[in-house]
Amino acid sequence: MANIKSAIKRVEVNQKKRANNVSQLSAMRTEIKRVEKFVEANDVENAKAAFQSANKQIDKAAQKGIIHKNAASRQKSRLAKKVNAS
Repeated sequence: MANIKSAIKRVEVNQKKRANNVSQLSAMRTEIKRVEKFVEANDVENAKAAFQSANKQIDKAAQKGIIHKNAASRQKSRLAKKVNAS
């Protein structure tokens, strides 16, 4: 464990930021799973609504650097394909 006051603070700040990032990443993944569940059930209206919400979560995660912007774009593209195919 760190002894220097500034190092102790960095550890605390990093733990808080990591917890926030993990939470946001989990929320994003949950939204993606919701869309996929609706697509699987052939529920087009709910799938499109969930797709909007998932897009927003993915964009937020990319904007905050939780996931790479290309990964966000890829996930959005794959989700859009699934929604449009149903």
